[in-house]
Amino acid sequence: MIRALYSAAAGMESQQLNLDVISNNLANVSTTSFKKSKIEFQDLLYESTRTPGAEQGNGTQLPTGIQIGHGSRPVATSKVFTEGELTQTGAQLDMAIQGDGFIEVQMPDGTLAYTRDGALKTDSNGKVTTSDGLVVQSGWQPIPTGTTSISISADGSVTTTSASGTQNFRVQLVRFANPAGLQSMGSNLYKETLASGTPEAGNPDENGFGSLQQGYLEMSNVKVVEEMVNMIVAQRAYEVNSKAVQAADEMMQQSNNLRR
Repeated sequence: MIRALYSAAAGMESQQLNLDVISNNLANVSTTSFKKSKIEFQDLLYESTRTPGAEQGNGTQLPTGIQIGHGSRPVATSKVFTEGELTQTGAQLDMAIQGDGFIEVQMPDGTLAYTRDGALKTDSNGKVTTSDGLVVQSGWQPIPTGTTSISISADGSVTTTSASGTQNFRVQLVRFANPAGLQSMGSNLYKETLASGTPEAGNPDENGFGSLQQGYLEMSNVKVVEEMVNMIVAQRAYEVNSKAVQAADEMMQQSNNLRR
């Protein structure tokens, strides 16, 4: 009965974290390029009183054993990098990535981070930045003052037109062998880790890299109905674990009352 209390409590803790993940997904349903998280569980250690396959005294083997588990635990909250829907904005520097790839940006400390948020801006010097002012790398050139039009092709070719003439350059994307291994930093940014592998740069719309869509933004890949169903399942799992705690408590109470 004591084992049942701790096993059920472990299940309640797991479902509480599950609800935290679901809540974060729902909170970011309107966040540009947000990627939902999914939680993964493992069962805890087992107590074996009879081991399957153990030899009996008469030379026979046990076909099955007796193994009692101790509940569950969360082992991962991995990002799901499926594409979100594209929404049209019409802004010249808004850019959605349709397919595989990230935009490389420079952090204030000089390190690099990666994002799929293509809501790009320009600063006072014409440098292309994110909404937080982080300078975009991967081939982006400053936009001249007085630029009247900016054209971004699917393959990353950028053409700017201003009174001083036309400027042409080509931007790149980066990708990772294991994007689920990236570390989420908030602000729609990800950081390279040993699990993600090193970034590989390449031209958009070539060799498996995604294409660029000017005037569009990628929305969150969170599906509200799916998350609501997951929330109901987590709530019911939490409830049934709490019932197990209550049942174990009542059984202990009955045992304590045997002498009365």
